[in-house]
Amino acid sequence: MYLLVLRAVRLLIPKVPLLLFSQLAFSQDHSSAGWAAWFNGVRIKESRWGLHSDVQLRTGNDWHSSATLLIRPGINYHLTHNQTISAGYAATLTTGQTNGITGRLGEHRIWEQYALFSKLLGIPVQHRFRLEQRFLRRADETVFAQRARYFIRGIIPLQQPVEEPLARGGFVSLQNELFFNIQHRSATNGNVFDQNRAYASIGYRFSRRYDVEAGYMNQFVLRNASPNTLVHIVQIAFYSRL
Repeated sequence: MYLLVLRAVRLLIPKVPLLLFSQLAFSQDHSSAGWAAWFNGVRIKESRWGLHSDVQLRTGNDWHSSATLLIRPGINYHLTHNQTISAGYAATLTTGQTNGITGRLGEHRIWEQYALFSKLLGIPVQHRFRLEQRFLRRADETVFAQRARYFIRGIIPLQQPVEEPLARGGFVSLQNELFFNIQHRSATNGNVFDQNRAYASIGYRFSRRYDVEAGYMNQFVLRNASPNTLVHIVQIAFYSRL
């Protein structure tokens, strides 16, 4: 089983070392942060419909300069057993100092996504394609931009064969997410590429409904005028599927 896990890891994230090296090489500003998140999904019985919500609390750079609360509700529609489309709204509230501005700056988003659940060498893998319409609040105006995101995540059981569905026990999760500015890039960093988030964690599944995990995220943010930023993030996440 361990050889199979090693093969899966190599296939799932074959370019992670190169990616991290590139991020380190092109980053000029390093900081650290802590994130806490709750991801929840509700399936309406005898229906293809469901509800999505996630709530995240993020500290600012070096844990103290600002704090961000993100609330993202949505509606799911299950096309098949392994394909889901979703749409919803997201709001962020940032307190402290951001880009030299002190006070509260918010962002409102409308989002749509397509999620595909498949298997790679028997390991469950999620692919998620998300489109966001962003309303970015600045000091004296609100600007509009659109962003696309691609997310991949795999879960590797630690105490059972990878081919079997994980009902209970420890696991390792590996994921990566790419962000691209596709409209009004001047409102963000002026580039098509926006950021990358590489993440690895160790977790425990209490039942098919509940997971908890803790891990490290490496967030590379491409800046326009200011230096590029590499954020080292410690994240604790709770997952529920009701």
